[in-house]
Amino acid sequence: MPTVLSTSSFAGLDLEVEQDAPLGARTWFGVGGRVEWLIKPRSEMALSQLLRRCTEDGVAVRVLGEGANLLVDDEGIDGVVVQLTHAAFRATRFDGSSGDVSLEAGSGCSVSLLTTECGRRGLAGIEQLIGIPASLGGAIKMNAGGKYGDIASAIRSVRLMNTSGSTEEVSTSEAKFSYRGSSLPEGIIVSACLQLGEADAQLLRSRMKEISAYKANSQPLKDNSAGCMFRNPVDPQTNQRVSAGMLIDRAGLKGTVLGSAEVSDCHGNFITVVKEGHARDVRALAELVQHRVKAHCGISLEREVVFWTKPRDHS
Repeated sequence: MPTVLSTSSFAGLDLEVEQDAPLGARTWFGVGGRVEWLIKPRSEMALSQLLRRCTEDGVAVRVLGEGANLLVDDEGIDGVVVQLTHAAFRATRFDGSSGDVSLEAGSGCSVSLLTTECGRRGLAGIEQLIGIPASLGGAIKMNAGGKYGDIASAIRSVRLMNTSGSTEEVSTSEAKFSYRGSSLPEGIIVSACLQLGEADAQLLRSRMKEISAYKANSQPLKDNSAGCMFRNPVDPQTNQRVSAGMLIDRAGLKGTVLGSAEVSDCHGNFITVVKEGHARDVRALAELVQHRVKAHCGISLEREVVFWTKPRDHS
């Protein structure tokens, strides 16, 4: 059986610790339960010590970024959730000149703030991520992106910390980034090095405004959602990726309501939930959409949004 944690389990570590912490409220859905322990390390050393201790005690550890691609079960979850919000994980350093600039950034950095700063400096490479609500670590983990490109195109290397608390650097070629994924080893992303290039600052900012305007006009940004619920699937007949939103629309599912959750009328690949709603409604509606789309066109939709739940006892 896993170790039962207490405050003394974290004694001597430089951590900010909150027991029985609201977790669903920290996600973009704004619904869901609590977590047994929410922990914010104040340094990489503290994170390393925490991971070693949790590994020794058999305690599950998950990482929360900005909560933009996550649904937490109404019953909450056990174990430890780590959030890298302290300054040690938000440091940035720009280096280089003559058109070749690198950006070293902590995984807790806001992608939105990074894209804005790069635009201000006239540095191209991550402008395609404007408007994506994510921490840098979360964006790298899922290779975040959209119509205008993904983050993998700008990554030079990623630094990971494994469950024993040791760090390793993984190059882009080793990571083997793919559509909404990668072959990164298991571990927590602590920082990354991004490749940027000098560009005309005015043209770059115009490009970012264009991307932002497109998203504002085509996505329900004011509603509680986690962005696209499903990955764009590969059509087995053409072997090409097709829009999940288009398939959902063609199946007549826009506007479908189940309890407190709804398939957005604005964009079929967004499931929204009302304030004070329930994670179970979002999950049930996502499953309904998968079933209906499969029945309509024979294509299976795979979730992009991560669902966190407690282990179920099937005995």
